[in-house]
Amino acid sequence: MIEYFKEHVSEFSYAAAVIASVAGAVLITDLLHRRLADKERKRFGKDVSSSITLIKRLVNGLWVVLGMIAITFIFAEEDEYGALKDDFKLVTYLGVLAVVTIVGATTLNLWFKKIINHRVVSHEDPTSLKFLRYVAVFSVYLTGLLFGLLAIPSLHDVAQTALGGAGVLAIIIGVSSQEALSNLIGGMFIIIFKPFRIGDIVSIDDVIEGTVTDITLRHTVIRTWKNRMVVIPNSIINKERLTNHDLGERKCCEYVEMGISYDSDVDLAKKIMRQECEDHPFILDNRTVEDKAAGLPIVKVSLVEFADSSVILRAWAWAENLGNAVALKRDVYE
Repeated sequence: MIEYFKEHVSEFSYAAAVIASVAGAVLITDLLHRRLADKERKRFGKDVSSSITLIKRLVNGLWVVLGMIAITFIFAEEDEYGALKDDFKLVTYLGVLAVVTIVGATTLNLWFKKIINHRVVSHEDPTSLKFLRYVAVFSVYLTGLLFGLLAIPSLHDVAQTALGGAGVLAIIIGVSSQEALSNLIGGMFIIIFKPFRIGDIVSIDDVIEGTVTDITLRHTVIRTWKNRMVVIPNSIINKERLTNHDLGERKCCEYVEMGISYDSDVDLAKKIMRQECEDHPFILDNRTVEDKAAGLPIVKVSLVEFADSSVILRAWAWAENLGNAVALKRDVYE
């Protein structure tokens, strides 16, 4: 046993040095991760982001794999050293590329978030920037993937084709389903033609109604009045009948309808409805100069239908926006 150890002392020393190096590299990586995490908590007042944790795990995995390849040199023949060195370089390249890609995408994402938050504070439309953020981050990851493919000999030709001219588009079309591609194009149409923007109140086929909170490469997110997040693919939302309550003028007219019996006093009922609407704090005087000069009331009330057992009266109640109009209608009904 002693003779065997003496005979292979150099190999044992080499393996111990590799293990010690890997352990030291993992320890340094963990220390750097803790320091970055502490800085992020102090700066943003929240837990460390998933990107930093992913980078830590990726780097630690890289140290372990490189260590295993380095130890493999002990058991390999001299004619295999060249292949092992190539594997060592390839793993190092892919690991560094992955880290650089994640760091680049995360940095780009944070920069866009900062600009978007500034626009929100300034009451500017952040829709285009939000969509552009997804495109930019996706492009960084796609570029990193293609350069990774370039480093793998068996996939070198595929990556070269993808990086050449229209090759990127060809790869996207090839690996994406028709539905995914239509969602991407649908998202671009939304950004270009702007049928709605982030923050707009929209109704889809009078079934889904709420506020647009996000527009991604694949889908649009709508927060309903029940605080539920509805995710609708862009290809579908482009085909549906959509009402945008914030496109153009925001003022809104609500129909306040009441049914009274046939033997009731119609004029008195109209007067009560008009008075209740005009007394509401959300009522908007939408009369023209001519209407005011003619002495017409703020709220118009008319008989609109003879139902089977009642007469239907309708009041046209205007408010500054949809929310106020709905609140006005609800309060008048009460």
